[in-house]
Amino acid sequence: MSKRQPRYSLFTPPTLDMTELVEDTLDHDKTDMLIDKWLEHRGHPHDAYHDWFLSIRERKHAHNQKQTLLWNKGDFCPENVFIRTVDSGRLIPLDRTWRTHVYYHRSMQDRKLPMMPVVFTMLPELVLLRGMHDNGCDDIYIIVTDLKRQEMDDVTEYFKLVCRHTFGRVCKPSMERQIQYENMRITHMLHRHRRLPCFPQIDLTFRALLYEKRPRFLILFSHQTTSYSQILFTHPSYVPDENIYFDYPTGCFNPCCKDDCEMIRFPRRGLETAAVLDIKRGGKFGKKVKERIMCNWIDCDVCFVEEPAQGFRRSNRDSVEETSTDGGRGSTEGSEESVTSASSTNSKRKVGPIPDLCFNECEITLQQDDDDANYGYMSDRH
Repeated sequence: MSKRQPRYSLFTPPTLDMTELVEDTLDHDKTDMLIDKWLEHRGHPHDAYHDWFLSIRERKHAHNQKQTLLWNKGDFCPENVFIRTVDSGRLIPLDRTWRTHVYYHRSMQDRKLPMMPVVFTMLPELVLLRGMHDNGCDDIYIIVTDLKRQEMDDVTEYFKLVCRHTFGRVCKPSMERQIQYENMRITHMLHRHRRLPCFPQIDLTFRALLYEKRPRFLILFSHQTTSYSQILFTHPSYVPDENIYFDYPTGCFNPCCKDDCEMIRFPRRGLETAAVLDIKRGGKFGKKVKERIMCNWIDCDVCFVEEPAQGFRRSNRDSVEETSTDGGRGSTEGSEESVTSASSTNSKRKVGPIPDLCFNECEITLQQDDDDANYGYMSDRH
């Protein structure tokens, strides 16, 4: 007897086996090649991105900032730009690649459209977002759509609504009706304009990735010239700091364009403009998000500080609950690989209250070179 096909539902977790979208994976070598090609075209003076990193280099940085971006005295390349991770507090070079999983409609495959330009158009943003995480960001997931600007806004608000009331929670009947109404409205709207993929496939794939892969963020890419691509973060602590990225380039080549003209909506104002999904975690839904300050040596597991990351708070007008089952402020701990690696090292991790007094507990002696800003971190793109 054949196995029964799982039924698509708005209120039960779907699986990636149910999706009809085609998956294309770009490995580390392809990502490395794209970074080198991007540097050939954009990594020179008087370029918007080069000038922005140069302004970052000349700024004064507070020593107590949770997020930091530094460019040492070397040339403009990922090996010489360092970023402080939000999950381990380490200062790590941006010279780290990742695997990109792109999901798209089969009609693009029939037309033999390559997926590498999809990644190339938002490569500097992906490099920064990947660099913000020490663990759990070895895989980045992108869903390719042809949504226009207002349609992308509606889809973004829909996913924020669904995650707030159904992810790890029992949905109230009133919210079930509202979610069903919004799903039907967006489905008919996209069908009327012949958008591909259809909204049920976008919804199914998006929620399946959240449940199965537990990524730090997901990207809805739109190849419409008048639209933008949206980054949806799975926890507030994953959002770039507005004090650093408030003047980040939009990526548009037209000098007459306004600030809202951008190929990818990068949250330059932090949580004020970021699309953050309120995902409740605990038990079978994954571990809580924790902020750590760890030894900067890559082979050392000493943790000086470990505390729950700041999550969502309940307000009187909004029924948003805190993202922890035991009253804490948690969410997801990342992809399955990071959850496994974290659980295997927790038993060996040492926690000390004062970082300056805990360096003697490290198994590896830190040796800082005056000409190198990595404090013993051994860079490896793979």
